[in-house]
Amino acid sequence: MEQPELDERKAAILRAVVEEYVETAQPVGSQSIAKASGLGVSSATVRNELTVLEREGYLRQPHTSAGRVPTDLGYRFFVDRYAPTGGLPPLQKRVVSDFFASAHQALEDLLHETSHLLARVSSHAAMVMAPEADAAVVRSVQLVPLQPRVALLVTVLSNGAVEKQTLHLDDDTDDARLQAAGAALDASLRGSAWVRLPDAPTSGDPATDTVVQVAHQALVGQAAETAPEPLYVGGVSRLAAEHEAFATTESAARLLEMLEHQVVVVSLVRELLDRGLMVSIGSENRLDELRDCSIVLAPYEAEGGAGGIVGVLGPTRMDYRHALAAVTAVSQQLGRHLS
Repeated sequence: MEQPELDERKAAILRAVVEEYVETAQPVGSQSIAKASGLGVSSATVRNELTVLEREGYLRQPHTSAGRVPTDLGYRFFVDRYAPTGGLPPLQKRVVSDFFASAHQALEDLLHETSHLLARVSSHAAMVMAPEADAAVVRSVQLVPLQPRVALLVTVLSNGAVEKQTLHLDDDTDDARLQAAGAALDASLRGSAWVRLPDAPTSGDPATDTVVQVAHQALVGQAAETAPEPLYVGGVSRLAAEHEAFATTESAARLLEMLEHQVVVVSLVRELLDRGLMVSIGSENRLDELRDCSIVLAPYEAEGGAGGIVGVLGPTRMDYRHALAAVTAVSQQLGRHLS
């Protein structure tokens, strides 16, 4: 969105309006800005600058006698110029670090819990998108003996998932043969796409190959069934608590309903990142349900490759600096944990 140029004084006044409105939720007047901006100018001068900022689309006046509130363009200027700096406060940074230091869940549980962590840290509804299934590759395959005819098949994937299933074999299989079958599978499948596994390898030993075939069939079936849910949403109740920050009481309700349609949300989020946007504000969103809402996103990597996305959703009157710091910290820690 192309913006008119602002001199330093107008920029400082706009910044002060945004910061005070985010904190108080009340229209901001010239006297308040004259005291808070540190510019050393009179309230009359501030009032003139506010009029210019309103005329250029950065601010609006809800009522004739009221102060000003930021428009989507005003928030956009603030985000582009001021918000990307700074990190989480030390206490919240420690909360994020401690969470991942003690996280040992399966991938689906980890992503679910991460969405709730981000909601707590950001004070907004949060979402975590799983890595795309096509991006996951096999890192290792192991066969572990449990009983004479029972073995545990363990597959480690690049997206952090550890897939396990129990195999029931027709004949007693000694540890050496299980180890040979596991080694053949590992050598053949390592580095392969989880959703496109190659054919089962052969070892030259019929008994070992029988075990390999059983394990390979189990892997193919498991790969077709175990793709993680694409989207995990935490802190949805925060949207209801923030309903007064939306333009109408129905806005938060429509947003809650939209979050139930995962395909729509996943498509929208990937579209935003493809456009290079980490923050999408109000009218910048193409969906009507999001016109009173802002989305703050950050991608994360898994094993140095494409991973997923974390983000927060809330009213346009959000603390963008803190939201960006939260999604950045969580995305970096999640990526390191999965790698």
